[in-house]
Order: sequence, then structure tokens, then C-alpha cells
Amino acid sequence: MQKINELQLAKELIKFPSITPNDAGVMKYLEKKLKKLGFKTKILEFREKNFKPVKNLYARIGKKKPNFCYAGHLDVVPPGNIKDWSIDPFKPSIKKGHLIGRGANDMKSSIAAFISAVSNFLIINKKFNGSISLLITGDEEGDAVNGTKKVVEYLKKKNEKINFCLVGEPTNPSTLGEMIKIGRRGSITGKLLINGIQGHVAYPQRANNPSTTIVKILNELKNIKFDEGTKDFQPTNLEVTKINIDNTADNIIPRSAEATFNIRFNNRHSSKSIKKIVNKVIKKVSKKNRSKYKIEYRVSGEAFLTKPNSTTFMIQKIIKKITKIKPKLSTTGGTSDLRFIKKISPGLEFGLVGKTMHKVDEAVSIKDLKNLTKIYQNILENYF
Repeated sequence: MQKINELQLAKELIKFPSITPNDAGVMKYLEKKLKKLGFKTKILEFREKNFKPVKNLYARIGKKKPNFCYAGHLDVVPPGNIKDWSIDPFKPSIKKGHLIGRGANDMKSSIAAFISAVSNFLIINKKFNGSISLLITGDEEGDAVNGTKKVVEYLKKKNEKINFCLVGEPTNPSTLGEMIKIGRRGSITGKLLINGIQGHVAYPQRANNPSTTIVKILNELKNIKFDEGTKDFQPTNLEVTKINIDNTADNIIPRSAEATFNIRFNNRHSSKSIKKIVNKVIKKVSKKNRSKYKIEYRVSGEAFLTKPNSTTFMIQKIIKKITKIKPKLSTTGGTSDLRFIKKISPGLEFGLVGKTMHKVDEAVSIKDLKNLTKIYQNILENYF
């Protein structure tokens, strides 16, 4: 059985400029690695109208139950201005005990750690009682339309059962071992258009300024107290992200005004109940100001929580054993692909320290990478 070094594999993965949704050949490369370890693999390419095609990978070793799945993504965000980097972001380099490169933190190194852990596990446990699988997407940093969501639909059709899933997103704020994510808030984005009546600023009685209406709506929405949070979640929160009035003159009352807002909501709500609360405000204020409105929503995911079970506590215990820190069970942060996987399997997220993700000179501590590999290997040994 081939032994895979986590640092070497992380370097190899970073060399592929897999800026979402382009995989740049990294899926084929990883597939070859997994085949050598004995995995049965399938590259799944999905296409949906108006979205770019995306390559994903599902691999499994073993036929027995239970099936422990590791999920992650090989796509990365653009590096930004290359001149701001101390190195070429796709030519990984080691400096002061850290591996630097785009994807080093989010999340190619985590995938490398898991595969290294699997290779170590298989050397000791050639015949283990169960299966190990990997669900790797190329569409986590992008639209998330042709990625994990579609792979989950494919697995459901194939009656492929996953018993527990560990997502390797960077979950720790500053130190490895601080935090396990057991759930995430839901996310909904609203795009609001208010139409008024254009006119001369000197004759406001002949016009209807949409900016007046939109400001009143946004103010009222911002002041909604959706809830006070729960035992597991922080309070639901709305943030206005864009306000736009396309007007080229200062003496014209505009015809229309637009705004975009995002709401991160806990499990006291659904996207449907959130829409109901928001629509009520928009309708009331628009009617009072005699303005017409149009509202469009995009739901990124519903709030979810994996109730801690024996596997959760086992993973927590292993992390504490290796890092000397008892990780907090948390639901903070943005959304992750676990929002799709939860439909077919319970799971949690644990990975590296997320301080440098998406930044210039994105980096991972080599010590953390080694310890994460140990954690992942220990999880497999305890799970089986």
C-alpha cells in the first residue's frame, strides 16, 4: 500500500490553477492518486443552462456499511493581483514553517491531510469493517449549482448510502482544535426594486421619489427583531449590501431605486417564513408611499443543525487528545456544502485555521497540517 505524504500532496494540488469553476486537470490528478490506493472512482460532470459545467469526484473503497465520507472542494477563489503575493500563488513555497499558495488554507491542504490519513489507515487496516468515500467538488467557491448539490442528487438516485460525513472546511478562528461546526445558519438574498415617478426636484408634488420609499423599507427591515437566537444559534441578522439609484443628473427625481440585502437566519425560521416577514414590510411601506415594487429572492441554503451524537463526541475527544484543546461545537460563519449533504447524511465540519483563506499569501502551518492528518487518521481508526 502506497503511503502518501500530506505536505507533498498539498503542494501538488496547489500547483493546479483550479479557479472556480475550472478544474485545470486537478480532478483527474486526484482520481489517479485514489485509484492507486484502491478506490473506485467516478468523475461527475454536471451542466445546467446559464451556468458553467463543473467536474466533481466521488470515490469509495469498500462495499460494507458503515460508509464514512469526507467532503471538500478543489476549486479556489482568484488570487487577485499577483504582484501583491510574495510568491506565485500556484507555485507553492514554504516560508517560516508555513506552506503558502492559493488553496493552501481553503481547502486543498485539508483534502491532502485526509488522503494521507486514509493511506496510513489502509496500511494498518487492510481489511476494515466498512467503507471510506470522498465527495470532492469543483463548485464550492462559485455558484454551487453544478457541484455538491448535483452529486447528492446523483448519490440518492444510485441509492448510495453515507452514514457520516466530515467536511474539511477551515473551521478554526485562530488555533487548530478550537472549533467544530455542527450546523450553519440559512442564507437568503433579496433584490428589491422600487418604481416611483420621475420629475423635477423643484416640483416634488409632480413626482414620487422611489428613494424615499426604499430608505423607509430598508430602515424598517434593518430594525426587525427576528428572534433572540437559540441555544445553538446566534440571532437572525439582516444586512443591506447594495443601494443603487441610476441617475445622471442632480436636478431630477429618479424613476427607480434598487437595493440588495442578505439575511442569515437560524433554525427558528425557514426561507419561506423569512420571505413572509420581509414581504409584509415591503408591501405596507410601498402602499403607504404609493410606489410599485418588485422583489426577487435567492436562497443559498436553509438553516440546519446536526444534533451531537456519539460520532460527534468521539471526534471532539480525538481533537482534544491531539491539540490539547476541547473544540467548541459551533454554528457560526457562512454557509458550506454540508447544507446539501445533510439531506443524505448527518455530518460536521472540521479543518484548518481559517485566518488566511481568500487572502494574499494564503498559508497553512505545516505543524497544523501534520496534526490534522493525525486527527483524521485517529477518527477513521475509532470510527471503524
